[in-house]
Amino acid sequence: MKEIKSILKAYKNLDHDTTRAALATVVRVEGSSYRRTGARMLVMDNGVWVGGISGGCLEGDGLKRARLAIAKSAPSLITYDTTEDDAHQIGVGLGCNGVIDVLLAPIEPTDPNNPVEVLKNVVADGRKTNVLLTITQLDGELNGLGAGHMIRYQNQNSLHALADESLIDEVEKAVQNVIYQSKSAGLAFTLSDGREIELFAEFLPPELHVILMGHQYDVFPLVKVIKEAGWRATIVANPQKLHREVTSLVHQVVAPEDFVPAELIDSYTAVILMSHDYKTDKRNLPRLLPTSAAYIGMLGPRVRSEKIFRELSEEGYSVSQEDMERIFAPVGLDIGAITPEEIALSIVAEIRAVFSNRAGRFLRERESTIHER
Repeated sequence: MKEIKSILKAYKNLDHDTTRAALATVVRVEGSSYRRTGARMLVMDNGVWVGGISGGCLEGDGLKRARLAIAKSAPSLITYDTTEDDAHQIGVGLGCNGVIDVLLAPIEPTDPNNPVEVLKNVVADGRKTNVLLTITQLDGELNGLGAGHMIRYQNQNSLHALADESLIDEVEKAVQNVIYQSKSAGLAFTLSDGREIELFAEFLPPELHVILMGHQYDVFPLVKVIKEAGWRATIVANPQKLHREVTSLVHQVVAPEDFVPAELIDSYTAVILMSHDYKTDKRNLPRLLPTSAAYIGMLGPRVRSEKIFRELSEEGYSVSQEDMERIFAPVGLDIGAITPEEIALSIVAEIRAVFSNRAGRFLRERESTIHER
């Protein structure tokens, strides 16, 4: 989401009377690549770009081809094949051994439904999970839609723009599978007139939201790392106890007496109890357990959290085994962190691992590929 926001900011600042732009999107990856499907780059015809589609090896060629697409006012689908041992192949120096399809779509600023405007609506809608359908290949048009057009799926009515009833039913089934799998996918269908259409169905969850319940000095480095990761941060604390530099980095500050978990927490939210006050953390933990937070971290040694669990049980509030699986105490990965900055790194790394359903171990010990294929 951070990349999308950077693209939107750059697009907003464009003078469309003098500068044209195209959106480059990775729509298919086979094998290994530095970036995965959904990676984007906004390219301007003046040679400036924002975002990225690789680790740097494809951006130069992508820039040239995007400017050509802008000049022709026509989208194009480019395939980069780094599996061949050919020194003349763009990107072969990276050694990724993958095949990457990049869609280059010129942006028409007068079109209220151009891809950038669709992305703007996605960001504006905040905490919704989206599926974005981009036409990657189509000979001609379908109800005025062609390659490069993007449809934001909200329900089956969103697909009426396709104007082909049999296609709508097939796409609906495929989209529901994308949602169920929580994974983007390439889709291919045959139209009633015999033409082939290919779509990139991008599963786009909301940005991760981290709620920090505390105001001590170690909140600052944690907020900075969260901000750099492109996530949303909320602090639950007395605003008067926070430095203004901290408050400038977070999405919002909520006073403890105004904190309503059900209004702020969804399944893409992590919460960290870090007040440095035993009674406060003990009081807040039961408030979080009924929520859908997938991650609840507790700062402090293991004996401290075990004491909280024991006392809550003695008071008639037993923490279930299911809840224990989403409570991380002590919080953070075991990287030998000592300083507040290092501890912040270990916490953010653990949150990323949990939401990726990973164990957080050394990659060299992973028997399968880094990314699912």
